[in-house]
Amino acid sequence: MVIIDKSGVHRLEIRCCDCPNALSRKTAFTFRVLDDFLLDNLECGTSAMNYYSKLRRMTSSMFPHLVPDRYRELMRVARQWRQLKTMKWHGFGHRSDIPSTGELALFCPACPQPGINVLVAGDESLDDDDKNSPSWKYTRSFVMDGNFKAEHLHPIKPFDEVWLSDGLGFMVGKDRYKMHLAEAADMVEKSSCNNHRALESTGIGGVACARHGCFVPHAMVDFKKGERRVTSAIPHSRVDHASHADK
Repeated sequence: MVIIDKSGVHRLEIRCCDCPNALSRKTAFTFRVLDDFLLDNLECGTSAMNYYSKLRRMTSSMFPHLVPDRYRELMRVARQWRQLKTMKWHGFGHRSDIPSTGELALFCPACPQPGINVLVAGDESLDDDDKNSPSWKYTRSFVMDGNFKAEHLHPIKPFDEVWLSDGLGFMVGKDRYKMHLAEAADMVEKSSCNNHRALESTGIGGVACARHGCFVPHAMVDFKKGERRVTSAIPHSRVDHASHADK
């Protein structure tokens, strides 16, 4: 069996179970190498190809090309490991229920959130119609912005795309977003750019806390043809829902 660790790529003799339904494995990744790759990818921007090339060089500095190539396996396992860590951090590590919309992302920890980081007295009401309500103390301010440099090309094999956390983090679910774009009316302007045909998205936009700049969970979308009002409606509706969720 080929075992990939932070120290390099190793070949070890493994005696597998002889049970009828036992699965045989040819490659294994240690938790240590997966944590190290995610940290390098986050802080240093190291790609999976460069990281695995480093492991092959560490294993054999003279003949790295003779070390087994497990680059594609690393990309797949790293995504699964990141998903497992995210679910664990948000309290779903040992639970059988499936996370719902936006539950794998955290909202701004400094903004007032009654019941989470603010204690509400028993005689206080968060109803806006109540004149004696202190709801003004818990008012949140949001801003909407977009990045037109974050372009994304159409995938070569879209049927091979696997969504691990569709709509569970900061991005709006793809099915709901497509349904919104199909139903919403918008003025179509003729574009003079031909590159839009090859782009799946021309940018990314979202809603963030105006005070601290933290993004709102499940309130980010891809721009399909620039910044249109129809693409901004979904994040705005998600912010309205988040603002009234604690009431």
